[in-house]
Amino acid sequence: MTNPQTTRNIEFKDLISTVTVDVLKAERRPLNVPLIAPFTIASSKLEKVENVGIRLELSNGSVGWGEAPVLPHVTAEDQPTALAKAAEACLFLQESSPATMCFALHEIGRILPGHQFGSVRAGVEMALIDAVAKSIGVPLWRLFGGRSNTITTDITIPICPVDVASTLALQYRQQGFKTLKLKVGRSLNDDVKVLRAIRDVYPDCQFIVDANEGYSAEEAVQVLQKLHEMGVTPVLFEQPVHRDDWKGLGYVSKIAEDKYGVSVAADESCQSLADAKKIVEENLAGVINIKLAKLGVVGALEVIGLVRASRLNLMIGGMVETRLAMGFSGHLAAGLGCFKFIDLDTPILLSEDPVCGGYEVTGAVYKFTDAGGHGGFLH
Repeated sequence: MTNPQTTRNIEFKDLISTVTVDVLKAERRPLNVPLIAPFTIASSKLEKVENVGIRLELSNGSVGWGEAPVLPHVTAEDQPTALAKAAEACLFLQESSPATMCFALHEIGRILPGHQFGSVRAGVEMALIDAVAKSIGVPLWRLFGGRSNTITTDITIPICPVDVASTLALQYRQQGFKTLKLKVGRSLNDDVKVLRAIRDVYPDCQFIVDANEGYSAEEAVQVLQKLHEMGVTPVLFEQPVHRDDWKGLGYVSKIAEDKYGVSVAADESCQSLADAKKIVEENLAGVINIKLAKLGVVGALEVIGLVRASRLNLMIGGMVETRLAMGFSGHLAAGLGCFKFIDLDTPILLSEDPVCGGYEVTGAVYKFTDAGGHGGFLH
């Protein structure tokens, strides 16, 4: 391995082409954690987290950790499938001869291709990158560009009764969260009532409205009009229509921007580099939401590069992950420094924290240390 003293400023693109990896052990395990309360969005309801943890140990003793989130109706895998595919990738890495990191990542992509296995691919890539970063003593935020060692996240309020939403909004206000992300999309009238109630208890908060594909194009425009009449302008309207409704996405985006000054984000509509190219070239949204579980780490970096070269803005989000995956995504966001919107709050929604080490949390602010990798691990 490379001498740590000479690699403090090494970047990811250089790392993958110069470092040789030799995986001694590779394993996966269920990562089950209860939620504080059910997490309801327009397309699903989650009672608990049933993800997959990935552990890779290199021949030099460095250990890396990753996480594959499993969110029904969003990720393509269920937990048994994710465990099986992770085992396949782990066996390949453990039995492979030493090779460049670039080759290893390429082979992981071959074994776990496309959106179908994006979540597992992300978890395995995270673990490999974390292990290598630890072996050279470089924190991930430096590896990904070194722009900052902190991020500030929003906080999500799921679809819930009005009184619950009000209580949560007041709680998050007291904790210092400036931006609330409200899940909507099941009932237009109920959504407006909840928005109004939150506004009453937290009048100066910023809103992100996330429909998770729940509206028709016409309903999405109605929501914007009702909010306008209330004097509320969200900072972002995320995935208002079905992921395959390209015409509807472009229609809502144009009206939202031109009439209400609101940017629309494509989330579920962007499952690949090809999707991102379509959104950019056809001007279908103003923001693209990057999630490692959709694209994998390597795929996410490709989409980020495309979007940064365009006029669009970037958001980074997650599924429902522990601090393993959120730590990795947070390091990426801090290091690159190119995300206008940061939505990495899901560990706060869990009733337990199974992760040791990792980033420090103060309200909405995550601070990353100078320790190698992302710093988080499981017992």
